[in-house]
Amino acid sequence: MPKYIMWGSYCEDVIEKRAPYRQEHLNGLVSQKEQGILVTLGPTKDVTKVFGIYDAENEEIVKKLIETDTYWKNGIWTEYEIKEWIQAI
Repeated sequence: MPKYIMWGSYCEDVIEKRAPYRQEHLNGLVSQKEQGILVTLGPTKDVTKVFGIYDAENEEIVKKLIETDTYWKNGIWTEYEIKEWIQAI
């Protein structure tokens, strides 16, 4: 199955602004992980970017997961880019 990477950006003051949505966001990620779609996802140390790896049949599945996430819907993630990834090792 293809793998996809996602790079995205967080809004300013993300720590404060994400608080009302954080648990719903984390619950969704756990569900994606349990389904075998999400490999990993997390912020950079400075909390300006988000990086994720997905194991999905196609890019549209990844796009739908991102755009239905509460962080996207509430402006916590402000932009993202998806690329198919070839895992060499």
